[in-house]
Amino acid sequence: MTVKEMAHKLGYKIINNTDPVAEKLDAKVTGVYACDLLSHAMAKVNEGDVWITVHTNLNVIAVASLTNCACVMIPENIDIESQSIERANDKGVVLLSSSKSAAHICLEILSALKDMK
Repeated sequence: MTVKEMAHKLGYKIINNTDPVAEKLDAKVTGVYACDLLSHAMAKVNEGDVWITVHTNLNVIAVASLTNCACVMIPENIDIESQSIERANDKGVVLLSSSKSAAHICLEILSALKDMK
């Protein structure tokens, strides 16, 4: 399942859809990881993961870029700083948003991935 397919299927909002981000919407989602401690996420997020975090600062974009995660999901409709959206556009990091909690999002994504097998 790609990021775009997942967002459509589960009703997640795609925050940024400009070049070079648009091509990243075709990245394969292979897992999900929820963590708000940036240094820990940097060590544990795998390529292809949807990384769920409540943080929206520039450091999130740096960690996402370093880990090559499929996308960053911001739960609970938390506002995303405009600087972070601009940096995500520059770095090709897909940002998603949902009104749901991080726990609910994890369950949805894992269930969707399980159904794909």
